[in-house]
Amino acid sequence: MNIMTIPMRNIRRKPSKTLLLLLVFSLGVMSIVALYEVSQVVGHNLEKKLIAFGANIIISPVSEKLSVSYGGLHMGDMLFDIQNLPEQKTIEAIRSIGLKDRLSAVAPTLVTMTKVNDTAVALVGVRWPDERGVKSYWAPKGTFPERSDEVLVGSKAAEKLHLKTGGRISLLGRSFTVSATLYETGSDDDTVIFMDLTALQALTGKPGATSFIQVAALCSGCPIEDIVAQLQEKLPGVEVKALQQVINQRMTSIHFVQKLALGISVVILVTAAAMVGLSMMSAVNERKKDIGILRSLGYGKPQVFLIFCLEAGLIGIFSGVVGYLVGFAASFQVLGFLHLAEGGTPIFSSTHLLMSAGLFSLVTVFAAVYPAWKGAGVEPSAALVAL
Repeated sequence: MNIMTIPMRNIRRKPSKTLLLLLVFSLGVMSIVALYEVSQVVGHNLEKKLIAFGANIIISPVSEKLSVSYGGLHMGDMLFDIQNLPEQKTIEAIRSIGLKDRLSAVAPTLVTMTKVNDTAVALVGVRWPDERGVKSYWAPKGTFPERSDEVLVGSKAAEKLHLKTGGRISLLGRSFTVSATLYETGSDDDTVIFMDLTALQALTGKPGATSFIQVAALCSGCPIEDIVAQLQEKLPGVEVKALQQVINQRMTSIHFVQKLALGISVVILVTAAAMVGLSMMSAVNERKKDIGILRSLGYGKPQVFLIFCLEAGLIGIFSGVVGYLVGFAASFQVLGFLHLAEGGTPIFSSTHLLMSAGLFSLVTVFAAVYPAWKGAGVEPSAALVAL
Protein backbone atom coordinates (compact mmCIF):
# COMPACT_ATOMS: atom_id res chain seq x y z
CA MET A 1 0.00 0.00 0.00
CA ASN A 2 1.36 3.44 -0.91
CA ILE A 3 0.11 6.97 -1.11
CA MET A 4 -1.25 6.36 -4.64
CA THR A 5 -3.20 3.18 -3.84
CA ILE A 6 -4.85 4.49 -0.66
CA PRO A 7 -7.21 6.90 -2.53
CA MET A 8 -8.24 4.09 -4.92
CA ARG A 9 -9.04 1.77 -2.03
CA ASN A 10 -10.98 4.51 -0.26
CA ILE A 11 -13.07 5.02 -3.39
CA ARG A 12 -13.81 1.28 -3.65
CA ARG A 13 -14.66 0.89 0.04
CA LYS A 14 -18.06 2.55 -0.36
CA PRO A 15 -19.06 1.99 -3.98
CA SER A 16 -22.65 3.21 -3.66
CA LYS A 17 -21.60 6.51 -2.12
CA THR A 18 -18.79 6.92 -4.64
CA LEU A 19 -21.10 6.14 -7.56
CA LEU A 20 -23.65 8.67 -6.31
CA LEU A 21 -20.95 11.34 -6.05
CA LEU A 22 -19.64 10.48 -9.52
CA LEU A 23 -23.17 10.62 -10.91
CA VAL A 24 -23.87 14.04 -9.41
CA PHE A 25 -20.61 15.57 -10.61
CA SER A 26 -20.82 13.88 -14.03
CA LEU A 27 -24.33 15.33 -14.49
CA GLY A 28 -22.92 18.75 -13.68
CA VAL A 29 -20.12 18.32 -16.23
CA MET A 30 -22.59 16.95 -18.78
CA SER A 31 -24.84 20.01 -18.37
CA ILE A 32 -21.92 22.41 -18.77
CA VAL A 33 -20.57 20.64 -21.87
CA ALA A 34 -24.03 20.42 -23.47
CA LEU A 35 -24.67 24.11 -22.78
CA TYR A 36 -21.28 25.05 -24.24
CA GLU A 37 -21.78 23.02 -27.42
CA VAL A 38 -25.35 24.28 -27.90
CA SER A 39 -24.33 27.91 -27.34
CA GLN A 40 -21.54 27.56 -29.93
CA VAL A 41 -23.90 26.17 -32.57
CA VAL A 42 -26.70 28.63 -31.74
CA GLY A 43 -24.26 31.57 -31.82
CA HIS A 44 -22.87 30.45 -35.19
CA ASN A 45 -26.37 29.98 -36.68
CA LEU A 46 -27.54 33.29 -35.23
CA GLU A 47 -24.59 35.11 -36.78
CA LYS A 48 -25.24 33.53 -40.17
CA LYS A 49 -28.88 34.63 -40.01
CA LEU A 50 -27.91 38.16 -38.97
CA ILE A 51 -25.44 38.33 -41.85
CA ALA A 52 -28.43 37.99 -44.21
CA PHE A 53 -29.62 41.41 -42.98
CA GLY A 54 -26.78 43.29 -44.63
CA ALA A 55 -23.03 43.39 -45.21
CA ASN A 56 -20.62 44.52 -42.50
CA ILE A 57 -17.64 45.44 -44.71
CA ILE A 58 -17.69 47.77 -47.73
CA ILE A 59 -14.85 47.76 -50.27
CA SER A 60 -14.75 50.76 -52.57
CA PRO A 61 -12.21 52.67 -54.69
CA VAL A 62 -10.45 55.60 -53.08
CA SER A 63 -12.01 58.89 -54.18
CA GLU A 64 -11.40 62.51 -53.30
CA LYS A 65 -14.12 64.89 -52.13
CA LEU A 66 -13.99 68.60 -52.85
CA SER A 67 -16.25 71.24 -51.30
CA VAL A 68 -17.02 73.71 -54.10
CA SER A 69 -18.18 77.30 -53.67
CA TYR A 70 -17.87 80.30 -55.98
CA GLY A 71 -19.10 83.86 -55.74
CA GLY A 72 -20.66 83.18 -52.38
CA LEU A 73 -22.67 80.27 -53.73
CA HIS A 74 -21.97 76.96 -52.10
CA MET A 75 -22.31 74.12 -54.61
CA GLY A 76 -21.91 71.29 -52.12
CA ASP A 77 -19.40 68.48 -51.93
CA MET A 78 -18.28 66.94 -55.21
CA LEU A 79 -16.44 63.69 -55.86
CA PHE A 80 -13.84 63.63 -58.61
CA ASP A 81 -11.41 61.14 -60.08
CA ILE A 82 -13.88 58.33 -59.34
CA GLN A 83 -12.56 54.93 -60.38
CA ASN A 84 -14.38 51.60 -60.56
CA LEU A 85 -13.14 48.30 -59.16
CA PRO A 86 -12.47 45.38 -61.54
CA GLU A 87 -15.07 42.82 -60.48
CA GLN A 88 -13.30 39.50 -61.06
CA LYS A 89 -9.84 40.60 -59.90
CA THR A 90 -11.19 42.21 -56.73
CA ILE A 91 -13.36 39.23 -55.80
CA GLU A 92 -10.45 36.83 -56.38
CA ALA A 93 -8.31 38.94 -54.04
CA ILE A 94 -11.07 38.97 -51.40
CA ARG A 95 -11.51 35.20 -51.60
CA SER A 96 -7.74 34.63 -51.20
CA ILE A 97 -7.26 36.14 -47.71
CA GLY A 98 -6.19 33.89 -44.85
CA LEU A 99 -9.56 34.24 -43.10
CA LYS A 100 -11.55 33.49 -46.27
CA ASP A 101 -13.54 30.82 -44.42
CA ARG A 102 -15.03 33.65 -42.31
CA LEU A 103 -16.52 35.33 -45.41
CA SER A 104 -20.20 34.48 -45.77
CA ALA A 105 -21.06 36.51 -48.90
CA VAL A 106 -19.34 38.79 -51.42
CA ALA A 107 -21.74 40.97 -53.43
CA PRO A 108 -20.41 43.24 -56.26
CA THR A 109 -22.48 46.35 -57.05
CA LEU A 110 -22.43 48.92 -59.85
CA VAL A 111 -24.38 52.19 -59.45
CA THR A 112 -25.25 54.72 -62.09
CA MET A 113 -27.87 57.41 -62.67
CA THR A 114 -30.44 57.77 -65.45
CA LYS A 115 -33.73 59.48 -66.13
CA VAL A 116 -37.13 57.92 -66.65
CA ASN A 117 -39.71 60.37 -68.01
CA ASP A 118 -37.54 63.27 -66.80
CA THR A 119 -37.31 61.77 -63.31
CA ALA A 120 -33.83 60.98 -62.06
CA VAL A 121 -33.40 57.52 -60.61
CA ALA A 122 -30.46 55.35 -59.56
CA LEU A 123 -29.80 52.05 -61.31
CA VAL A 124 -28.05 49.38 -59.24
CA GLY A 125 -26.50 46.37 -60.94
CA VAL A 126 -26.21 43.27 -58.75
CA ARG A 127 -25.55 39.54 -58.91
CA TRP A 128 -28.90 38.24 -57.68
CA PRO A 129 -27.70 35.20 -55.64
CA ASP A 130 -25.00 37.29 -53.91
CA GLU A 131 -27.25 40.30 -53.28
CA ARG A 132 -30.05 38.18 -51.85
CA GLY A 133 -27.42 36.50 -49.62
CA VAL A 134 -26.92 39.80 -47.76
CA LYS A 135 -30.53 41.03 -48.03
CA SER A 136 -32.84 38.24 -46.99
CA TYR A 137 -35.27 40.84 -45.65
CA TRP A 138 -36.37 41.75 -49.18
CA ALA A 139 -40.06 40.95 -49.75
CA PRO A 140 -41.09 41.30 -53.43
CA LYS A 141 -44.55 41.85 -54.88
CA GLY A 142 -43.96 39.38 -57.70
CA THR A 143 -40.91 37.23 -58.38
CA PHE A 144 -37.23 38.09 -58.27
CA PRO A 145 -35.69 38.71 -61.72
CA GLU A 146 -34.42 35.60 -63.46
CA ARG A 147 -33.51 37.08 -66.83
CA SER A 148 -31.22 39.96 -67.79
CA ASP A 149 -34.19 41.96 -69.18
CA GLU A 150 -36.03 41.98 -65.86
CA VAL A 151 -35.69 44.54 -63.07
CA LEU A 152 -36.69 44.87 -59.41
CA VAL A 153 -38.03 48.28 -58.37
CA GLY A 154 -37.91 49.77 -54.85
CA SER A 155 -41.24 50.78 -53.28
CA LYS A 156 -40.77 54.57 -53.45
CA ALA A 157 -39.26 54.42 -56.94
CA ALA A 158 -42.22 52.34 -58.13
CA GLU A 159 -44.67 54.83 -56.64
CA LYS A 160 -42.82 57.78 -58.12
CA LEU A 161 -42.55 56.22 -61.61
CA HIS A 162 -46.04 54.64 -61.49
CA LEU A 163 -44.63 51.16 -62.04
CA LYS A 164 -46.29 47.85 -61.18
CA THR A 165 -45.31 44.21 -61.47
CA GLY A 166 -45.45 43.12 -65.11
CA GLY A 167 -45.05 46.68 -66.43
CA ARG A 168 -42.45 47.84 -68.93
CA ILE A 169 -39.76 50.49 -68.49
CA SER A 170 -37.07 51.88 -70.75
CA LEU A 171 -33.65 52.27 -69.13
CA LEU A 172 -30.58 53.60 -70.96
CA GLY A 173 -32.21 52.85 -74.31
CA ARG A 174 -33.27 49.29 -73.53
CA SER A 175 -36.69 47.95 -72.55
CA PHE A 176 -37.08 45.97 -69.32
CA THR A 177 -39.91 44.11 -67.59
CA VAL A 178 -40.69 44.85 -63.94
CA SER A 179 -40.68 41.36 -62.44
CA ALA A 180 -41.44 42.67 -58.93
CA THR A 181 -41.59 45.74 -56.74
CA LEU A 182 -40.26 45.67 -53.20
CA TYR A 183 -42.26 46.17 -50.05
CA GLU A 184 -40.89 49.18 -48.17
CA THR A 185 -37.62 48.40 -46.39
CA GLY A 186 -36.88 51.78 -44.80
CA SER A 187 -33.49 51.84 -46.55
CA ASP A 188 -31.96 53.24 -49.73
CA ASP A 189 -33.28 50.16 -51.53
CA ASP A 190 -36.72 51.84 -51.65
CA THR A 191 -35.57 54.56 -54.06
CA VAL A 192 -33.59 52.61 -56.68
CA ILE A 193 -34.07 50.12 -59.50
CA PHE A 194 -32.11 46.85 -59.38
CA MET A 195 -31.04 44.96 -62.46
CA ASP A 196 -28.58 42.29 -63.52
CA LEU A 197 -24.98 43.49 -63.11
CA THR A 198 -23.80 42.24 -66.51
CA ALA A 199 -26.70 44.02 -68.25
CA LEU A 200 -25.90 47.33 -66.51
CA GLN A 201 -22.17 46.96 -67.27
CA ALA A 202 -23.02 46.53 -70.97
CA LEU A 203 -25.44 49.49 -71.02
CA THR A 204 -22.92 51.82 -69.36
CA GLY A 205 -19.97 50.58 -71.42
CA LYS A 206 -18.14 49.42 -68.28
CA PRO A 207 -17.64 45.67 -68.70
CA GLY A 208 -16.37 43.99 -65.52
CA ALA A 209 -16.67 47.21 -63.45
CA THR A 210 -18.16 47.62 -59.97
CA SER A 211 -18.72 50.73 -57.85
CA PHE A 212 -18.19 48.85 -54.59
CA ILE A 213 -18.32 45.36 -53.13
CA GLN A 214 -20.26 44.34 -50.04
CA VAL A 215 -18.71 41.68 -47.82
CA ALA A 216 -20.59 39.79 -45.11
CA ALA A 217 -18.06 38.41 -42.58
CA LEU A 218 -18.63 36.07 -39.65
CA CYS A 219 -17.02 37.86 -36.73
CA SER A 220 -17.52 35.56 -33.72
CA GLY A 221 -14.34 33.54 -34.35
CA CYS A 222 -11.97 36.41 -34.99
CA PRO A 223 -11.84 40.20 -34.66
CA ILE A 224 -13.24 42.09 -37.65
CA GLU A 225 -10.04 44.15 -37.59
CA ASP A 226 -8.05 41.07 -38.65
CA ILE A 227 -10.30 40.51 -41.68
CA VAL A 228 -10.08 44.20 -42.65
CA ALA A 229 -6.27 44.15 -42.29
CA GLN A 230 -5.97 41.10 -44.55
CA LEU A 231 -8.29 42.69 -47.14
CA GLN A 232 -6.22 45.89 -47.10
CA GLU A 233 -3.07 43.84 -47.63
CA LYS A 234 -4.60 42.06 -50.64
CA LEU A 235 -6.18 45.24 -52.03
CA PRO A 236 -3.65 48.10 -51.76
CA GLY A 237 -4.99 51.48 -52.80
CA VAL A 238 -8.59 50.44 -52.10
CA GLU A 239 -10.73 51.64 -49.21
CA VAL A 240 -11.87 48.84 -46.90
CA LYS A 241 -14.37 50.03 -44.32
CA ALA A 242 -15.91 47.98 -41.50
CA LEU A 243 -19.43 49.01 -40.47
CA GLN A 244 -18.69 48.98 -36.73
CA GLN A 245 -22.25 49.81 -35.64
CA VAL A 246 -23.66 46.86 -37.58
CA ILE A 247 -20.93 44.56 -36.25
CA ASN A 248 -21.41 45.65 -32.64
CA GLN A 249 -25.19 45.12 -32.81
CA ARG A 250 -24.75 41.59 -34.14
CA MET A 251 -21.99 40.64 -31.72
CA THR A 252 -24.11 41.89 -28.79
CA SER A 253 -26.83 39.38 -29.70
CA ILE A 254 -24.34 36.54 -30.10
CA HIS A 255 -22.44 37.36 -26.91
CA PHE A 256 -25.72 37.45 -24.96
CA VAL A 257 -26.35 33.79 -25.81
CA GLN A 258 -22.79 32.80 -24.90
CA LYS A 259 -22.79 34.80 -21.65
CA LEU A 260 -26.13 33.28 -20.64
CA ALA A 261 -24.72 29.77 -21.15
CA LEU A 262 -21.56 30.74 -19.24
CA GLY A 263 -23.58 32.08 -16.31
CA ILE A 264 -25.68 28.93 -16.03
CA SER A 265 -22.52 26.79 -16.31
CA VAL A 266 -20.84 28.65 -13.45
CA VAL A 267 -23.89 28.05 -11.20
CA ILE A 268 -23.88 24.34 -12.05
CA LEU A 269 -20.12 24.08 -11.51
CA VAL A 270 -20.24 25.79 -8.10
CA THR A 271 -23.14 23.55 -7.01
CA ALA A 272 -21.31 20.38 -8.10
CA ALA A 273 -18.09 21.53 -6.43
CA ALA A 274 -20.02 22.19 -3.20
CA MET A 275 -21.38 18.62 -3.35
CA VAL A 276 -17.83 17.28 -3.65
CA GLY A 277 -16.65 19.44 -0.76
CA LEU A 278 -19.49 18.27 1.50
CA SER A 279 -18.84 14.65 0.57
CA MET A 280 -15.14 14.98 1.36
CA MET A 281 -15.92 16.67 4.67
CA SER A 282 -18.21 13.77 5.54
CA ALA A 283 -15.44 11.34 4.56
CA VAL A 284 -12.97 13.09 6.87
CA ASN A 285 -15.33 12.73 9.83
CA GLU A 286 -15.93 9.05 9.03
CA ARG A 287 -12.23 8.24 8.63
CA LYS A 288 -10.76 9.75 11.76
CA LYS A 289 -9.80 6.26 12.85
CA ASP A 290 -8.02 5.64 9.53
CA ILE A 291 -6.31 8.99 9.75
CA GLY A 292 -5.10 8.18 13.27
CA ILE A 293 -3.69 4.85 12.10
CA LEU A 294 -1.94 6.47 9.11
CA ARG A 295 -0.43 9.14 11.31
CA SER A 296 0.72 6.43 13.79
CA LEU A 297 2.41 4.59 10.90
CA GLY A 298 4.44 7.67 10.11
CA TYR A 299 2.33 9.46 7.51
CA GLY A 300 2.73 13.21 7.94
CA LYS A 301 0.13 15.94 7.55
CA PRO A 302 1.15 16.74 3.94
CA GLN A 303 0.73 13.07 2.97
CA VAL A 304 -2.74 12.83 4.55
CA PHE A 305 -3.67 16.09 2.87
CA LEU A 306 -2.42 14.68 -0.46
CA ILE A 307 -4.46 11.47 -0.05
CA PHE A 308 -7.76 13.36 0.18
CA CYS A 309 -6.79 15.65 -2.70
CA LEU A 310 -5.86 12.66 -4.89
CA GLU A 311 -9.17 11.03 -4.09
CA ALA A 312 -11.05 14.17 -5.12
CA GLY A 313 -8.86 14.54 -8.23
CA LEU A 314 -9.64 10.99 -9.38
CA ILE A 315 -13.35 11.70 -9.06
CA GLY A 316 -12.88 14.89 -11.08
CA ILE A 317 -10.95 13.15 -13.89
CA PHE A 318 -13.50 10.36 -14.24
CA SER A 319 -16.44 12.77 -14.09
CA GLY A 320 -14.75 15.08 -16.61
CA VAL A 321 -14.32 12.30 -19.16
CA VAL A 322 -17.76 10.73 -18.68
CA GLY A 323 -19.51 14.11 -18.42
CA TYR A 324 -17.87 15.42 -21.60
CA LEU A 325 -18.79 12.34 -23.66
CA VAL A 326 -22.38 12.24 -22.42
CA GLY A 327 -22.75 16.03 -22.67
CA PHE A 328 -21.43 16.03 -26.24
CA ALA A 329 -23.96 13.36 -27.21
CA ALA A 330 -26.75 15.21 -25.34
CA SER A 331 -26.03 18.46 -27.24
CA PHE A 332 -27.29 16.80 -30.47
CA GLN A 333 -30.52 15.82 -28.75
CA VAL A 334 -30.98 19.33 -27.31
CA LEU A 335 -30.39 20.98 -30.70
CA GLY A 336 -32.79 18.57 -32.37
CA PHE A 337 -35.45 19.10 -29.68
CA LEU A 338 -35.18 22.90 -30.03
CA HIS A 339 -35.05 22.68 -33.87
CA LEU A 340 -31.73 24.53 -33.86
CA ALA A 341 -29.54 21.92 -35.54
CA GLU A 342 -29.98 23.43 -39.01
CA GLY A 343 -26.76 24.86 -40.37
CA GLY A 344 -24.31 23.40 -37.84
CA THR A 345 -23.49 20.55 -35.48
CA PRO A 346 -21.12 20.21 -32.50
CA ILE A 347 -17.61 19.07 -33.43
CA PHE A 348 -15.88 16.49 -31.21
CA SER A 349 -12.45 17.55 -29.96
CA SER A 350 -10.03 15.26 -28.13
CA THR A 351 -8.30 18.39 -26.86
CA HIS A 352 -11.54 19.54 -25.24
CA LEU A 353 -11.94 16.06 -23.72
CA LEU A 354 -8.51 16.27 -22.09
CA MET A 355 -9.15 19.86 -21.00
CA SER A 356 -12.45 18.76 -19.45
CA ALA A 357 -10.72 16.01 -17.46
CA GLY A 358 -7.96 18.36 -16.31
CA LEU A 359 -10.21 21.32 -15.51
CA PHE A 360 -12.78 19.40 -13.49
CA SER A 361 -10.09 17.46 -11.59
CA LEU A 362 -8.69 20.85 -10.53
CA VAL A 363 -12.18 21.95 -9.47
CA THR A 364 -12.73 18.87 -7.31
CA VAL A 365 -9.26 19.21 -5.79
CA PHE A 366 -10.00 22.85 -5.00
CA ALA A 367 -13.34 21.85 -3.44
CA ALA A 368 -11.54 19.24 -1.29
CA VAL A 369 -8.80 21.55 -0.01
CA TYR A 370 -10.59 22.54 3.21
CA PRO A 371 -11.79 18.99 4.11
CA ALA A 372 -8.29 17.67 3.34
CA TRP A 373 -6.74 20.36 5.52
CA LYS A 374 -9.13 19.43 8.37
CA GLY A 375 -8.28 15.75 7.94
CA ALA A 376 -4.54 16.43 7.93
CA GLY A 377 -4.95 18.34 11.19
CA VAL A 378 -6.32 15.34 13.09
CA GLU A 379 -3.80 14.32 15.76
CA PRO A 380 -3.17 10.54 15.99
CA SER A 381 -3.52 10.51 19.79
CA ALA A 382 -6.93 12.20 19.63
CA ALA A 383 -8.11 9.84 16.90
CA LEU A 384 -6.98 6.68 18.72
CA VAL A 385 -8.39 7.88 22.06
CA ALA A 386 -11.74 8.41 20.36
CA LEU A 387 -11.74 4.69 19.50
